Amino acid sequence: MMASSAIKNFDSRGVHQELITGSVVIAAIVMFIWTGGSAMMAVVRYLTGVGPNVEQLLLTALLLNIALILFGWRRYRDLEIELRQRRETEERARILAETDSLTGCLNRRSFVEKATEMLAQAEPTHQSVAILLLDLDHFKSVNDVHGHDAGDQVLITAARRIKAVMPVSAMTARLGGDEFACALLFDPRLPDHVDALAGQLVKGMTEPIVENGLHFRVGASIGIARSDSGVDDIGMLLKQADIAMYWAKKRGRNGHAWFDASMEREFRFRHALEAGIRQGIRKGEFLPHYEPQIDLSDGRIVGFDILSYWNHPVEGVIPPALFAPFAEENGLVGELSLTVMQRAFEEARNWDPSLILSAPVSLVQLKDQWLSQKVCKLLVETGFVANRLELRIGERALLEHLDIGQPLLGSLKNQGIRIALDDFGTVYCSPARLKDLPVDRIRISRGYLSSLDQIEENLSIIGAIMRLADHLALPVVVDGIEGLDVGKRVKELGCAHGLGPLFGPIMSIGQVRALLTERNLLLPPQANAPRADSRSAEALPANAGGAPTARLSHSG
Repeated sequence: MMASSAIKNFDSRGVHQELITGSVVIAAIVMFIWTGGSAMMAVVRYLTGVGPNVEQLLLTALLLNIALILFGWRRYRDLEIELRQRRETEERARILAETDSLTGCLNRRSFVEKATEMLAQAEPTHQSVAILLLDLDHFKSVNDVHGHDAGDQVLITAARRIKAVMPVSAMTARLGGDEFACALLFDPRLPDHVDALAGQLVKGMTEPIVENGLHFRVGASIGIARSDSGVDDIGMLLKQADIAMYWAKKRGRNGHAWFDASMEREFRFRHALEAGIRQGIRKGEFLPHYEPQIDLSDGRIVGFDILSYWNHPVEGVIPPALFAPFAEENGLVGELSLTVMQRAFEEARNWDPSLILSAPVSLVQLKDQWLSQKVCKLLVETGFVANRLELRIGERALLEHLDIGQPLLGSLKNQGIRIALDDFGTVYCSPARLKDLPVDRIRISRGYLSSLDQIEENLSIIGAIMRLADHLALPVVVDGIEGLDVGKRVKELGCAHGLGPLFGPIMSIGQVRALLTERNLLLPPQANAPRADSRSAEALPANAGGAPTARLSHSG
């Protein structure tokens, strides 16, 4: 506004100066016409030597008259150039005020203004306005791995592809970050036209982007809202499109979704859930629970898996399956996990020093370049020994992000932390690649033991994995062992460690304390020396009969 006002004032001064200059020129021309005819001839005759002397005053007046005309003409030219430059400056200022400097699209403010005007035009013509909100999938990875310059190139290419798809009458804006919005008029009886445009946008964004020899792959999730649904405010339509865009991401990304009222109800629920998780982290409501790992050769406890449970003040104890996926989607899992790990480390300081803790690393954490420093900071603050900590990372997550995962895990191993490849067998990992991974052991997915009708086939697969692991000198843990017979079969295959319902349920801090006290594995708070090893429980029996003697006994 200030720039526009200054330009207007500048224009006013320019017009005033033009009037003065124009008046001087006109007066000079009139005077020249009045005196110039006879005076000019007399001066010419005098200068050529064929006429008498002319009066000095007349000569001066004539020359001054000519000079004024030349000055006025020159000034007129200068003012014309100056005015054109001012108008060009004003146009540049308008463009800067209305557009995104990187992509050339409209910015949020001008998009809202122009879309509001479009909304006013729609009703008299019995049309509807569609708002498409587009968010690039996996864009953060481009920035994190390749830097912001590469991210800028991806945004420029994305904007160009959007404009190529949208009709000329549509408006395209970059709202911020990797979020774009489009507005267009359409016949409310023919929403398929908008569906087709959204499909073309998604398809266009999945095409690889090549810049400076680098190949980037992103995608797009699009939410669509329409004005004929009873909403006549662009801000509300953008909100609805944002909710629908979230649904498109939830359904697997690289797609689009139209807004409906049921989405808003779930959005409110998820918003409340996010606020609850944030508050729960601050208040220490997330606590570690434990699943024991057992040495299958003699039934000894060798450590515990850490799981995050929510001790909700109203709902009670909530298992991770009900909130962990949401926490990961919204980037909260990193802080939540570190909070639970800190509590688990503090608790385990007084356990037998041979007991390990195994904590999960999510995909979000794997992408955190500071994860190694954060974990080491926790170890220092709690006094927990690094070689008693195992971090387990999913096979799929690691293999799909090996470029960032391998250096990170190498850094963690350098600190003495153990690394386990979790859910092994869910994707194909060649022996050569497995050999090069910075892992200390592999954990076979519990999915192999969850389907009883395929148990024989799956046990054969576990046996093959065991032979591969033995060749690579990698210990193996089998997850999800339920029945005693399955436990015996897994043991016979040569598996070192196992965990699952056969060895007892997941336990709270209090239940673990009781179990460790019973097994003489809980040290006095000031004790530094390890106790004698008395962890042995009755080993799995050699025969098929008998009670499940490997099951842990504990209170609760």
